[in-house]
Amino acid sequence: MSTLMLFAQAAVEKPALELGVRIPLSIMNFLEFAIWGAWFVVLGNYLNSLHFSRPAIGRIYATMALGTVISPMFVGTIADKYFASEQLMGVLHLVGAALLYCMAIVRTPRLFYWVALAYALVYAPTLALVNSVGFSHMPDAERDFPLIRVFGTIGWIAAGLSLRLLIRPGEFVNNRPLILASILSAALGIYSFFLPHTPPSGTAGIPFLDAFNLLTDFSFAVFFGVSFFITLALAFYYSWTALFLENSAGVKPENVGPLMTVGQWVEIFFMFTLTWFLKELGMRGVLIIGMAAWGVRYAIFASRAPLPILLIGVALHGICFDFFFAAGFIHVDQTAPAAIKNSGQSLFAVLTYGLGMWLGTEASGWLNQWCTTDETDPQTGATFKKTDWTKFWLIPCVGVLIALVAFVALF
Repeated sequence: MSTLMLFAQAAVEKPALELGVRIPLSIMNFLEFAIWGAWFVVLGNYLNSLHFSRPAIGRIYATMALGTVISPMFVGTIADKYFASEQLMGVLHLVGAALLYCMAIVRTPRLFYWVALAYALVYAPTLALVNSVGFSHMPDAERDFPLIRVFGTIGWIAAGLSLRLLIRPGEFVNNRPLILASILSAALGIYSFFLPHTPPSGTAGIPFLDAFNLLTDFSFAVFFGVSFFITLALAFYYSWTALFLENSAGVKPENVGPLMTVGQWVEIFFMFTLTWFLKELGMRGVLIIGMAAWGVRYAIFASRAPLPILLIGVALHGICFDFFFAAGFIHVDQTAPAAIKNSGQSLFAVLTYGLGMWLGTEASGWLNQWCTTDETDPQTGATFKKTDWTKFWLIPCVGVLIALVAFVALF
C-alpha cells in the first residue's frame, strides 16, 4: 500500500521550473517593479516641492489608476488574440521610457497630468502582462509564483534605496527618480523581446468580455468586489505615506524612499512563505489576514505614534500586499479558463489597480485638502500647510474594517 501511495504522489507532482525560465522571469519582475518603485512613492514629495496643490497631487497620482481602468481591457484582449505577450510588453516599456523622461522635465500641473496619464496608459497593462507571461511558463503557480514575484519586491527595494544616492542631504525630492525610472523602463523594453515566448491563445470572441463570466460565481464576485474596496484604501498609502512621514514624523526627504523599503523587506519574507500559508490557512484565511493588516496599519498611522511605531505600520506592507494582492493574482490564475487568463488578470487589475486606485486616489487628494489648513509661523511670518493626519488616516481604517466584515460574512 505504501508503494502505491508513493507512485500516486509522484504522479501528481508537477515538474520543477527550469532555471533557463526562472532567471528571465525573475529579471522581468525585478525590472517591472523597480521602474514603479523608483518614482511612485516619492512623487508626492517632488510635486509638493514644485508647489502643486494637494488636489493636483492626488489627481496626478490617480492617473496610474485611471490608465489601469482604460488600457488593460484592450491590451489583455490583444495579448489573448493577436500578439505575443512579451513583445507587446517590450513595445509598451519603450514608449513608457520616453514618457517618463517627459515627466521629468515638465513643471506645470496641467501638462504633467496629461503626460502622467499617457504613461499610465502604457505602463498599467504591463502589470497584468508580467503575470500572464509568468503564469504561462510556471508548472505550479501556487508553488512557483511567490518565488518569482519576490524579485519584483527586491527590485522595488533596490530602486528605493538608490534614492539615497540620487537625493543629496538637505535637498528636496527632485526629478532624478523619474530619470532613473526612464532608464529602467528602456532596459526592460529591450529585455522583454528576449523573454520566453508567450503566444496568443487565438480564442474566439472578446476575451475581456468573456472574463466577466467569472463574476457569475458568487464567491468570486465577492472576492472581486471586496478587492475593489480594499484598493480604495491602498490608494491612500501609496499617495500620502511619504509626505506623511516627512511632515508628521520629521523624516528627511532623502531618507523617505529608503525608509519606506522596510515594507518591501518584510514582503520578501512573506512572499517566500506564502505557499506555506496558502496550504495551511487556505485562500480565504490568507485573504482575511491581508485585509486585517490594512486596518491595523491605518490605525497605527492615525495614532500620532513616534516614528519607531509608525515603521511597524510601514512594515505591515509585507502582509498587506502578499496576503491579499499576490494571493489574489494566484486565485485569478487558478480560476480563469486558459483561453482568457490574460483577460482575467486584466479584469482583476482594472477593478483593483484601476478603478479602485483611481477613485481612492482622487478621494484621498480631496480628503487631504480638507484635513489641511494654511497656518502662519508667528516668528518668521511664513505660511505653511498643516495636515490633521489622524483624521485623514481614520477614514480608510474604518473603510477597511467594513470591507473585512463583508468578506468574512460572504466569501
